[in-house]
Order: sequence, then structure tokens, then C-alpha cells
Amino acid sequence: MAFDTQRGAWTHAQADVAEIDAGLRQYMLRVYNYMASGLALPGIVAALVAGSPAINALFFQIGLRGGLQPTVLGWIAIIAPVVMVFGLSMGIGRMRAGTAQGLFWVYAALMGVSLSTLLLAYTGASGTRVFFISAASFAGLSLYGYTTRKNLSAFGSFLVMGLFGLIIASVVNLFVASSMLYFVISVAGVGIFAGLTAWDTQKIKEMYWAGDDSETAGKKAVMGALTLYLDFINLFIMLMRLLGDRRQ
Repeated sequence: MAFDTQRGAWTHAQADVAEIDAGLRQYMLRVYNYMASGLALPGIVAALVAGSPAINALFFQIGLRGGLQPTVLGWIAIIAPVVMVFGLSMGIGRMRAGTAQGLFWVYAALMGVSLSTLLLAYTGASGTRVFFISAASFAGLSLYGYTTRKNLSAFGSFLVMGLFGLIIASVVNLFVASSMLYFVISVAGVGIFAGLTAWDTQKIKEMYWAGDDSETAGKKAVMGALTLYLDFINLFIMLMRLLGDRRQ
């Protein structure tokens, strides 16, 4: 009788673990689905902006040195996503899940305007090649972050410090325009965003709780998708700088 009781206890425990695992997989799948949709939308917007001279002229104009310079509308499209990231991060607790999801789509669409400059500056073939390199790298790094038993928190703190250094160096290079510093920033950026992909995936996994209601779970999924979206986009941009073929 004691044996049956013990076996029943193990059966219930195994069932609970299986239920949690299934819920976690569903939660992570929701995060990745949001992210994938968020990548498709700016791709469409970028193609429309880059492919239509009339639309492109609304956001960019040829500068004195021949490069693209944002118009007033272009600056709005570039700055607005940054503001939205901070707004979502700080205000997600007061939003409904549907509102957060809608803001995520708006953010992704605005990012397409910025990404259109890559389509104009680099060849389509190299852009496609680098995208698949980025996607394969991201998938492997995210899988590592999901499956590893190692706590990546200390590693993540180091990466965050590196990210702030990267931002400062990028601002400085706007003024000094050093090709060597540009190269160093790109190489360091690949390493930093590669590491952040694994760390953020682990954090998003740890955010899951089976007791969350649908609203809380939905908001967590949106924020998780936004975090991984930023990692992927920045990884792609840094790799484009290193591996992309510029148009003549």
C-alpha cells in the first residue's frame, strides 16, 4: 500500500512537471512568433521605403557629402522607436496586453524605415546572405540560452557594461568618423549582441510562471519578443557592417 502511495505521488509530480514544461514551451513559442512577425513587418516596410523614390523622399534626402540624411519625418521615425522601447519597458505594468502588442507592431513598422537605409547602402544579395547568417547564429545562441543549466547572470552584467561602452563609442564616432573605430565597434557589437541573445533567452525563460493570468502572460511574451527582436536586429546590423557588400 505504501508502494502504491509513493508511486501515485511520483505520478502526480511527473504530471505537474510535464504540465509546466508544456506551458513553458507554449510561452516561448508565443515569444518567438511575436518576434518573427516583428521581423517580417519591418522587412516589408523597408522594402517599400527603399523601393519607392517618392516614399523614400519623405524620410531621407541626399546630403552634401552624397549620403542619406533624414528629413524631419525621418528623424521622427528614427527617434520614435527609441522612445517606444523606454515607454514599453516602464509602462508595461499599466498597459493591457493588447495595447502592448499594438505598440510592438508600431515599433516594428517604424524600425523598417531605419532599416531601409541598409537596403539602399548594401546589395540585396549580401543583405540576404547576412540575414541568414544572423538568423542561424541567433537560433543557435538562443537555443543555448534556453537549454544551458549555467547561470548567465554574471556574464550578462558584463555584456550590459559592454553595451553602454558600445553606445558611447558610437556617439563619439559620429564626430570623429574614424573607420578603424567603426570596425572595432562592429566587431565588438557582434560579440555583445551574440552574448545578449543567450542571456536574454535565459531571462525570458525564467520569467515564465505557470500561475500567470492571460494578461500577465501576454505582456511577458510581448516584452520577451521585443528584447530578442532588439538583439537580432542589432546583431544583423553589426554583421552587415562587416560582411555586407556596399553598392557602387
